[in-house]
Parts: sequence; C-alpha cells; structure tokens
Amino acid sequence: MVQTSTLVTASVAGVTAAALAYAAYFDYRRRSQADFRRDLRRSERRQARAEKEEAEASKRRRRDAIKIKVDEAKAEGFPTGVEEREAFFNEQVNTGEILSSDPAMAVESALAFYKGLKVYPAPGDLIKIYDSTVPKPILDILAEMIAYDSSLDIRAAGIDLGEIPNVGLD
Repeated sequence: MVQTSTLVTASVAGVTAAALAYAAYFDYRRRSQADFRRDLRRSERRQARAEKEEAEASKRRRRDAIKIKVDEAKAEGFPTGVEEREAFFNEQVNTGEILSSDPAMAVESALAFYKGLKVYPAPGDLIKIYDSTVPKPILDILAEMIAYDSSLDIRAAGIDLGEIPNVGLD
C-alpha cells in the first residue's frame, strides 16, 4: 500500500516538473520564434489599451455620477435664512466628517462637504479649511464638484482696497 505522504510528494513533484517544463518551452519559443514574440507584443499592447480604456471609462462614469449628485443637490435647494443656513452647514459638515472615515462613501462625503460649502458665507475661506482637514481622495472629488458648479463663487472674502474711499488721506 502506498502512503499518502509519498503520493502527495510525487504529485507535487510532478506538478513542479510540468511547470518548469512549460516555462522552459515558453522561453525557448520566445527566444527562437519571431511570430511568437510578435504575438506576445501584440497581446501586451492590446491588454494595455484595454486597461487604459477601462480606466478612462471608469473616470467618465465617476465624473457623470458626480455631476448627477451635484444636479440633485441643486434641485433640492439650499436654505436661505441665516439660522437655517447655519444649522444646515453644521449638519452637512458633521455628515461629511462621519462619512469620510469610510473610503466607499467618498462621493457622499464630498457631497456633504459641497452642500456645506454652498451655504457658507465665505466659500474661499472654507476651502482652505477643507484643504487641511479633509482627506485627499474626498478633496479631489469635492474639487470636481466645485469645478462642475459654475454658480459657486469661491473667491476668498477679503477687503478689496479699490473699494475703500480715499477719505482724509490727502
């Protein structure tokens, strides 16, 4: 009777020998046959092209999803009263912070930060704060949302020296 350890050892040795034989055969064909090398290069280029197209399609799908989310947020509307805007801002920022801990919820987290940005009185200043506190992947999605929304004015609210009258400075 044959022991199982002998049978397992023989099987592993056979599989290893077959893998080494195939590797040697593959290397021989690669070195000696120009058609085989050409086919390998073609398949490599085809695979690289397919990966590139898939990456572009994935990027397009993500961008379209972001546009849909921004359009839905605009359609829902934003509060107009001072107290309502402040409460809405706090709620959205808290939601964004909670969702930012889960990478799968990056778009929803960025959307919450975007909604908070829409009602904040000085969006340019808030973006600077987001830049130091929000994780980079979410910040990138938020940047795409801001770029898509042409109605959002993100300039920093500072003093424009051109608007100050020249009173008593003669």
